[in-house]
Amino acid sequence: MPLRPSVSDDVTALPRGGQNAIGVALGLLGDEWTLLVLRHALSGTRLYGDWMRAMPISHAVLAGRLGRLTQFGLLERVVYSQRPERFEYRLTRRGRGVWPILLGIWSWELTHVERHAEELPRMGHRGHAFEPVLVCGGCAAPVRPRDLVGGFGPSGTWARSMPSATTRRRSAAAPGHQDGFFPQTTALVGNRWSCAMLGAAFQGARRFGDFERHLSAPPVVVADRLRTFAELDVVTASANGGYRLTPKGLAFFPVAVHTMEWAQRWFRSPEGPALAYRHTACGAPFHPRYSCSGCGEQLRGSAVQRLDQ
Repeated sequence: MPLRPSVSDDVTALPRGGQNAIGVALGLLGDEWTLLVLRHALSGTRLYGDWMRAMPISHAVLAGRLGRLTQFGLLERVVYSQRPERFEYRLTRRGRGVWPILLGIWSWELTHVERHAEELPRMGHRGHAFEPVLVCGGCAAPVRPRDLVGGFGPSGTWARSMPSATTRRRSAAAPGHQDGFFPQTTALVGNRWSCAMLGAAFQGARRFGDFERHLSAPPVVVADRLRTFAELDVVTASANGGYRLTPKGLAFFPVAVHTMEWAQRWFRSPEGPALAYRHTACGAPFHPRYSCSGCGEQLRGSAVQRLDQ
């Protein structure tokens, strides 16, 4: 889907009847190199050469990711030197808004995934170690998937929520980086069928036929994705012949709902939202937030730091 470059705070209007906000966001963020570029940008990286030194990435891949993030309005390409002419890439409000997604991925990988290409640092909030706790933006109560009701909105069909991109795993050829930086996150969201099936599982799909029917997916694809999810311990076979999310799978829910929130903040279909949920405890429309497990304070991106800094 072609989009005009944008560095404003304006919402991007999507075509009527086309891919909705969820499909756009998953197609953009379901890529490990993109997540890594954004991770460094949120830490202050602005110069092309600094990304090259920080990541085992080729010039072609980095240029492509920076160009795509600029096209979708997460980065702004700005001249910082006239002689010679040089550019830097600055995060826009849209780009800074991905921090809850990356924080959720960071926490999930740190807690549930043993092997990484590099050791993940512990997270700190005001000097103490913590874990982000998903809470309701209305009443501040902790939220689990079963605490929400709702589902597809006016623009929310399975077909419109599918990312258009295919699997884009980073190459394993770089020495010392064979396991990837976000290995299991990429397995969950770096494939269009994986994204859709994970979303279906969070919306209550349990049986093989549910996934096949909802997604219009070939049986061989459903079988392959369920096998991958089982190997990752994200789903497990249940006694009645279906599948259910494991505690590890349920723990990925904060990443999913923050992606939903970010997507619908910045990309909108004329028919209305793709997904809409209410928090059953307070009855308010659900807007996800994070609180600190240590002090209970609502988290802001600027207050979250690596403890080794």
